[in-house]
Amino acid sequence: METTHLGRMSALPASPEDADLDYPENPRPKERYLVRFSAPEFTSLCPVTGQPDFAHLVIDYVPGDRIVESKSLKLFLGSFRNHAGFHEDCTVGIGKRLADEMKPVWLRIGGYWYPRGGIPIDVFWQTGAPPANVWIPDQAVPGYRGRG
Repeated sequence: METTHLGRMSALPASPEDADLDYPENPRPKERYLVRFSAPEFTSLCPVTGQPDFAHLVIDYVPGDRIVESKSLKLFLGSFRNHAGFHEDCTVGIGKRLADEMKPVWLRIGGYWYPRGGIPIDVFWQTGAPPANVWIPDQAVPGYRGRG
């Protein structure tokens, strides 16, 4: 298995476009199972003000022939720290890139964004209907309730 980052020192990419994602072969290609990545400290920049935006991302996918290697995914998500994009663009862009390159059986992403201007914005995207015979749990990220 040849990977770009695993087992090597890797700098944070300057932008999402510069990030290289690795997609090793699925070790269980005959099985239908769900993979979940949670990124509770995702950050990007507001394209208008340049101020940081924060989100809790949850990426669920059912692999096809490939899986995404976690270190390359972490570096890809980290590359958004200096990326200016609306919540919708960041969330859907991450989901589409993974779906287009990895070609999973199914993928969904939930972007649970913390308030900007007093309004939390949650963004959801998926490739289609969930496949049958796969346990797909709720993403279990509570709605924003303030400081309580």
